[in-house]
Amino acid sequence: MDPIKVLVVDDTILYRKVIGDVIASIPDAEVCGTAANGRFALTKIKTFKPDLITLDIEMPEMNGLELLEELKKTGMKLPRIIMLSTLTTRGGDMTIRALELGAFDFITKPQSGTSTENMEKIRTQLTPAVAALIQEKKFRSRLQNARATLARSSTSRQAELPKPTRPVTPPPRTAKRPISRPSEVVAIGISTGGPNALAAMLPKLPADIGVPILIVQHMPPVFTKSLAGSLNNKCAIEVKEAEDGDLLKPGLALIAPGGKQMRVEAHRDGIHRLVRITDDPPENSCKPSADYLFRSVASHYVGRATGIIMTGMGQDGFKGLQKMHDTGSVILGQDEASCTVYGMPKAPAEAGITNKVVPLSEMARALVNTLK
Repeated sequence: MDPIKVLVVDDTILYRKVIGDVIASIPDAEVCGTAANGRFALTKIKTFKPDLITLDIEMPEMNGLELLEELKKTGMKLPRIIMLSTLTTRGGDMTIRALELGAFDFITKPQSGTSTENMEKIRTQLTPAVAALIQEKKFRSRLQNARATLARSSTSRQAELPKPTRPVTPPPRTAKRPISRPSEVVAIGISTGGPNALAAMLPKLPADIGVPILIVQHMPPVFTKSLAGSLNNKCAIEVKEAEDGDLLKPGLALIAPGGKQMRVEAHRDGIHRLVRITDDPPENSCKPSADYLFRSVASHYVGRATGIIMTGMGQDGFKGLQKMHDTGSVILGQDEASCTVYGMPKAPAEAGITNKVVPLSEMARALVNTLK
């Protein structure tokens, strides 16, 4: 397989060099070109046809958002795009908008440190996303080769294979719910591709949904507040970044703050529930962590909760969902075809603890059905 081609777009020579060096260190990836702003990038995209673009948001002449808007106007199929952003409110707002315009993922620019330290921080963030794209391309290549071989060897009829856009996994096993009671809370774990998935799902929920919703979206500080504000403008329910002590209320969706952990706790009145925002250590290299949230939901809503695991890399949420499953919660998983990255929903499905696997377009309806 040919290496994936990466176009690096950034207005600073330093970051073009740092990102280029990181890409060069990843097997099966190579830098095909660089550009100092979005206008130069437009020309180079047509010339090099990259598989991946690393795109700075804030640049002179044509910034990252303006480039994305121009690319959408062309109607062309977008390459995978990873945004580079700063940990500021403006950076967070612009990143959420970039994801809505079709960006695949984002990484944050280090604000301090030596060039060596900054390169390592970027490598840690960028490598998993590039590796996921490489694996997807390898699968497509193997699939094409297999189809060609079958076509050549077929003597009686034309051999045909389905053409999935991502690796095919065995049909997931589904679990029976041990305790059949309507759910009183919904807990969601989500990562890569999450902002777009949440923007597609949450606006379909009715204002009178009648239960609180707790969300862990893997994001750094500031970005989760921007995400909550964007979603709140789209939804009939209220969406906000969680604060320590927030009560769980029907029709309120609380998003765990980036860089913190969120768990459910009993109110001192013994009736209500609230969230605690803590500085506990990362789990699965994630802070916030879906496992951390799911465990607390399992403890405080025995047999009365819905756990939802959606698009994202890694396996955060799997162990917490196992506990929710064991205590009678119903588990929903996003299907492979509609995931940006089929990582987080995969392990629960293969372990047979997922009660239902549904496409993103049907997730809101499936969620509501668990509340009846």
